[in-house]
Amino acid sequence: MTTTSERAGDRSAVDTRPVTLQAASQTPTALWNDSADPRELATAIDEFGAVGATCNPVIALTCIRQDPERWVPRIREIAAEHPTAGESWIGWKAVEELSIAAAAQLLPAFEASGGRNGRLSMQTDPRLHRDRDALVEQAVRFSGLAPNIIVKIPATKTGIAAIEEAAYRGVSINATVSFTVSQVVAVGEAIERALDRRAADGMPQQESGHVVTLMAGRFDDWLKTVVARDRVMVDPGVLEWAGIAAVKNAYRVFRERGFRSRVLVAAFRNPMQWSEFQGGDLVVSPPFQWSADINAAAFPWRPDAIDDEVPAEVIAALRAATPEFARGYDVDGMTIDEFDGFGATVTTLRQFLDADAQLDALVRDVIVPAA
Repeated sequence: MTTTSERAGDRSAVDTRPVTLQAASQTPTALWNDSADPRELATAIDEFGAVGATCNPVIALTCIRQDPERWVPRIREIAAEHPTAGESWIGWKAVEELSIAAAAQLLPAFEASGGRNGRLSMQTDPRLHRDRDALVEQAVRFSGLAPNIIVKIPATKTGIAAIEEAAYRGVSINATVSFTVSQVVAVGEAIERALDRRAADGMPQQESGHVVTLMAGRFDDWLKTVVARDRVMVDPGVLEWAGIAAVKNAYRVFRERGFRSRVLVAAFRNPMQWSEFQGGDLVVSPPFQWSADINAAAFPWRPDAIDDEVPAEVIAALRAATPEFARGYDVDGMTIDEFDGFGATVTTLRQFLDADAQLDALVRDVIVPAA
């Protein structure tokens, strides 16, 4: 099997800039930072070439916990300013403020790109995942918090219906809780319908920067869980290719169908989930530490890596290991009615819901400290 290092080849000219910045400046591939922490984001922008960032319940909870000097007094202030507000409302008010501040850091990239990049992804409350209208209304409100907010809505059956309506109403979309080619294609189609409806109704056609996330590493995680559960013996290295294969297939479909949204790669588990997508007109969104480590190691990149096929023997081995791979890799691997029950969907949605509960508990400890 050809390794990333072997594929890299020799570069005749030495470029001493961080490798992520080289890739960002020499290919259409955009680097976003999978965190809204203001210190990390500043470094990612200035040193690594990041032109976007994301926030979700897990990220927000982590940012607030890591900066108690800022957030504990601010949470007390929010509670005092809104004496009838509950813990959840106060916690989400803090998430809004965190997101607005991150969006301000990205505003120069937003203006320079005409709205294609420079976006801060803000996630809708996962507790609304069963309510289409509530997701739409929250998405509309979040999109008004800053000009460069892009709103994350889950790629579930209900969520995709909300995505279409929100996009029709002018919300910039980023699908989340999305792990499979069939999910991202369904989202891409929903965004196309929304854009066509806007055009038919004479509504403004602006650059919305729509992206559709494929959480490649979480697809890998689910396959590893299934293989272990079913006691399947498979080369563990093969399983590292599953998310990569899914992204490359999704990217190919988006190009063939002319979708006006871009694929976004998230949930990194190995460095190939950065290097294998270089040269593509898509977004890679590693956590801050991944970008730092890639640059520190001068990990190789190739400006045409997106065009390299995943080895046929790897695809065959993945198909043989578990039918769950085909469900995630094939365009018709699942119907929209099956999205909600997919293992990675259930696991991730529960994690986001748990982060919400932990944020409530954090706020409770601040405003109602133990006696």
